[in-house]
Amino acid sequence: MSLSLREQLLQAGLVTTKQVKKAQQQTQQKRPPGKFNPEAKSEQQIAFQKAQAEKAARDQELNRQRQEKAERKACMTQIWQLVEQNRIPRVESDDYFNFVHLNKIHRIAVDAALRERITKGEAIIVRYGKFYAPVLPAIAERVRERDAESVVDLHAQAPAEVPASDDDPYKDFAVPDDLMW
Repeated sequence: MSLSLREQLLQAGLVTTKQVKKAQQQTQQKRPPGKFNPEAKSEQQIAFQKAQAEKAARDQELNRQRQEKAERKACMTQIWQLVEQNRIPRVESDDYFNFVHLNKIHRIAVDAALRERITKGEAIIVRYGKFYAPVLPAIAERVRERDAESVVDLHAQAPAEVPASDDDPYKDFAVPDDLMW
């Protein structure tokens, strides 16, 4: 068997055992701390695995957000197609029907017959894109399945009746809903 250089020098008597031990200590001090240290390596592996897990979680969240955005876009496209194909034709009129949707006042042009249908609930106003159009109740339900905020619910907007107090001098006079100025 071949002996290491240190052992050969020791056998030849060129170095002492004290010098061999000192040389071994110096070489161990020159080594980087984590290079051959299995504990340090496992800490690095743990940190690497933790970073990979965090990255995977971030990627999964981004993919979920992209998927939700794509689903919303597809839903809005379906609503647009439903309303465009089934809306009640627009009326050229100077008479408008005002309504509140998402805390803003909007209006659409109507004639007397369309106004009557909307107030009776035979036609329901639906938002598609930036526009509003009256549609039949069956179509409005199909739109509501895809996006509930797109349907303007006029009956839910009606304020609750405030009970009249006994000392109100105008309690016998009802305010009509269809005032035209």
